[in-house]
Amino acid sequence: MKKIFFCLIGLASSFGLHAQKFSSEISAVSFFSHASIEDIAAKTAKATSIFNTATNEIVFVIPIKEFEFEKALMKQHFNEKYMETEKFPKSTFQGKLIGYQQSGSGEQEAHAVGKLTIHGVTKEVDLVGTVQNVDGKIVMKSKFMIKLEDYKIKIPTLLWKNIAEKVEVKIEFTYKPL
Repeated sequence: MKKIFFCLIGLASSFGLHAQKFSSEISAVSFFSHASIEDIAAKTAKATSIFNTATNEIVFVIPIKEFEFEKALMKQHFNEKYMETEKFPKSTFQGKLIGYQQSGSGEQEAHAVGKLTIHGVTKEVDLVGTVQNVDGKIVMKSKFMIKLEDYKIKIPTLLWKNIAEKVEVKIEFTYKPL
């Protein structure tokens, strides 16, 4: 986890010397897959992120093995058969926030436009969400769908009824000044 944080700090330093940077203090990432036989849900609080308010650049890293499931066997299958976490240990996003005004008040709708990497596959995405300034901190939330085949995550033929082709992902970061 320390390696990931230092990597984020390195990326943040490339944003500029005088920019106001924020790092994630609290993170909550979850996903939900509804299927006819069994729903699958998992969550983690181990994601990290950096946000530069001068350029609106944002980066986040999610360590895939840190997702917690209701059943241990689900976690094992998720890591070994679907996400192949030995080969692809993290998911990342690097992009820019559009529509956010640091001086704005209340909840603002914004888009995070950039590159999302999952399972070793990088795609251009536009993630819709909200941003809010709260007591000197910034809270970002987004909910979006991921199509498994877009990221070359294969569903074995025998399990096609157990796993949905699309997964709902929710992310929430609370940032403090870096």
